[in-house]
Amino acid sequence: MNPKLLEILVCPVTKGPLIYHKSSQELVSLSARLAYPIRDGIPVMLEDEARRLEEHELRE
Repeated sequence: MNPKLLEILVCPVTKGPLIYHKSSQELVSLSARLAYPIRDGIPVMLEDEARRLEEHELRE
């Protein structure tokens, strides 16, 4: 993930910061409790495509 791109991307739901998880290829919004997938190097920033985070993932 390009660090410059990560600096400007925000969660489309909360407008808050995102955390890049390299192992799962996701951008995580803790405030929205959503994980946005990265497919072929492109972040998919659609709420309908995001995965809901489990409780245990919020504590990690």
